[in-house]
Amino acid sequence: MGATPPLSPLAPAAFPSLPQIGGVSFATAEAGVRYSGRTDVMLALLVPGTAMAGAFTRSATRSAAVLDCQKKIAFQSEAGAAIIVNSGNANAFTGRNGEAAVTAVTAAVAKTLDVPEARVFSSSTGVIGEPLPHDRIAAKLEELKGKLDPTGIEGAARAIMTTDTFPKGSGTQVEIDGQPVRIAGIAKGSGMIAPDMATMLVYIFTDAAIEQPILQSMVSALNQTTFNCITVDSDTSTSDTLLVAATGASGIRVTENSITFMEGLRRVMLDLAHQVVRDGEGATKFVSVSVTGASSDADARTHGLAIANSPLVKTAIAGEDPNWGRIVMAVGKSGAPADRDTLSIWFGDILVAKDGWVNPDYSEEAAAAYMKNAELDIHVDLGLGGGRAVVWTCDLTHGYIDINADYRS
Repeated sequence: MGATPPLSPLAPAAFPSLPQIGGVSFATAEAGVRYSGRTDVMLALLVPGTAMAGAFTRSATRSAAVLDCQKKIAFQSEAGAAIIVNSGNANAFTGRNGEAAVTAVTAAVAKTLDVPEARVFSSSTGVIGEPLPHDRIAAKLEELKGKLDPTGIEGAARAIMTTDTFPKGSGTQVEIDGQPVRIAGIAKGSGMIAPDMATMLVYIFTDAAIEQPILQSMVSALNQTTFNCITVDSDTSTSDTLLVAATGASGIRVTENSITFMEGLRRVMLDLAHQVVRDGEGATKFVSVSVTGASSDADARTHGLAIANSPLVKTAIAGEDPNWGRIVMAVGKSGAPADRDTLSIWFGDILVAKDGWVNPDYSEEAAAAYMKNAELDIHVDLGLGGGRAVVWTCDLTHGYIDINADYRS
C-alpha cells in the first residue's frame, strides 16, 4: 500500500478516555496479513451471557465475514463470545476460499478461547479480491489470548485501521435507576464510505444487561440517523459491519422503554460516525447538510445525500467556493420531489437563495469568507412539507486521489 497519509486536519486532539466496560477484554498482534511493523489483528473476548446485535452492508458483493456474521447474529446463548478482526485484506470477492478462511479463523478462535464457533464474529478490511492468509491470524491466537486486557480498547482501535489517519473511539456513561451504565465503542473508516446499513467496521460495548431482540431493535433504529447518514465518496463497502455487545456486567437491566440508554447509545454511534467523516480520505472540511420542507423524511434524506455525494458540490467546498448553483443541481437530480420556485438555500446563517431565486441581499463576499471555515453547515428548505433529515460529509480534494490511486501499491 502507499505511504501513510498525513493526519487529518479534522482529527481530534487525542484518543478519548473511554469508560472501561466490564465483561470485555482486548488484545492485538502483528500478524503480517498485509502490513509489516504494525498491529493488524484485534481480538475481543466477551463474558458468558453477552447479547450481540449488529447491522451489515447490503452490498450484493459483501464479504464472507459479513455473510457469516449475518448467519450468527440472532443466535442467543449464555456462552461467551468473541470478535476477531484483521486489517489489510477484506477477504471479499474470494469465493469459496473466502468462506473457508472465515471458517478456519472462527474455528481456531473458538478452540483457543473455548467459546462456541457460533459465537465467534469475524471482520476483515482492506484490499478486495486477494485470498486471506488466515494461517497468519491463527498463528497469533495463543499470543492474543495471553495478552487480553480490559483496558486495551485503544490498541484495538489502532489495529483495525487501514487508510485511517487516527484511531476512532467514543464513550459515555448514563444512569439507569440511579446506577451507572457504561458504553464505549471504536470504529475504522476513511474511504469507501456511503453506508447502506451501518458503516465500515464499528464495535460498541456496554455493561448493560439487555435481551438480544431489544438490543437489535435499538441498533437497527439508531443506524438510520447515524451511520446511514454519512458519506465520504458515495461508495458502499463490501465489508461494512457494526457489532454491539451488551455484557450485562453492571447487572443493570435495560428495557425497550429506556430512553436514557437509547440516547447514550445514539451519542456514541453519532460521534463515531462523525469521526469517520472527519477522517475522510483527503478531507479538509466537515460538512453538515440539513434538509427541511421535504415531502417526507425519506425524501429529505435523498436530497441530502444527493448534495453530500455530488463531486461538483464537494470540490467547490474544497476550493472554498460558495457555488450555490451546484446545490440547486444536486437537489434537481436527486429523484425526490422538488419545486424550483419554493427552494431556499443557506450557507451557515447566510441566506443565499429563496423562493427559487438568489436572495437580493446575498453577499458573495460573506459567503466566500464563510466557506473558509473547517466546519460548514449547508441548509436547504424545499418548501413542500414537513420532511427533514441531516447527513454529514466532507470535501473532495487531490488527497483523495493520491490515497486511492496507489491503494494496492
